[in-house]
Amino acid sequence: MNMNEPLPLVSKLAKRNYLRKYGMLTAFLLICLVLSLLTPGFFSIQNTTIILRQVSINGILAIGVTFVIISGGIDLSLGSVVAFTGVVAALFAHPGEYPLIIALGMAILAGLAIGGVNGLAVTRGKVAPFIVTLGMMTIARGLALLASDGRPVTGLSDSFNYIGGGSVLGVPIPVLIFGAIILLSSFILNKTRLGRYLYAVGGNEKAAYASGIRVNSVKVLSYMICSGLAAIAGIVLASRITTGQPNAGLAYELDAIAAVVIGGTSLSGGIGSIGGTVLGVLLIGVINNGLDLLNVSSYYQQIIKGAIIIAAALIDRKK
Repeated sequence: MNMNEPLPLVSKLAKRNYLRKYGMLTAFLLICLVLSLLTPGFFSIQNTTIILRQVSINGILAIGVTFVIISGGIDLSLGSVVAFTGVVAALFAHPGEYPLIIALGMAILAGLAIGGVNGLAVTRGKVAPFIVTLGMMTIARGLALLASDGRPVTGLSDSFNYIGGGSVLGVPIPVLIFGAIILLSSFILNKTRLGRYLYAVGGNEKAAYASGIRVNSVKVLSYMICSGLAAIAGIVLASRITTGQPNAGLAYELDAIAAVVIGGTSLSGGIGSIGGTVLGVLLIGVINNGLDLLNVSSYYQQIIKGAIIIAAALIDRKK
């Protein structure tokens, strides 16, 4: 037997493992390289700061929906939750009325409540996550319009507006919030019992149940984390635009889910990472920024983004 025969197989496996681990990172670096050659100011500090500020809200949403997708679910209500919680925060953020902590707390509580309802409908009601969150998308948007009387909530305090518009040592506060959420979420998924349970439930729900895991509780928690982070994104957005806008967040859930899928999280559940999601968020942000610098029409940008989503889903299916 020729000892050299297994080498092609080993080589193929090595290539496959490399692409699985570093394929998206390689693609990201190549795209950055191409854009830097086409647009000389792409790697400037100013443009880098713009990109990070732009992706922070989508990044927060994407990390939240990563928890849900890893557990085997989906959440289509994110954009509406952003709008509703932004309005709630704005209603309590007028100068001289309530402390800032009240505005932030009420918005986050509203998000957690929506996540709890989603989780209970999926687990106790046995309704498909797609249907539940599609319905909640409409409900939350209606709540945002009802709470604001269909008009933007303006006249917000300076301390509230500072969250979205301020910076610390030159780093925008939304970017710092995004960074803190990355670290905390990575710790939860990789170092805690909840993280292990999320992967177990998403990988094989029946086996997880047989192992003694409280599957329903884990799923409800995943939806609450997702909507709670959507509330933080809603606060940041309302602060950034200095308005509680009931029509904000349209289609935000699509960008968030796209980033998660591009980052390697399996739509079947059980596989994914925060690092991959962050890479997906940055990839979308870099492409959007680069196309803007190249003066590419927003219509073409939508087509390109959709093609990337389909390609990522096909790759996920193949794996």
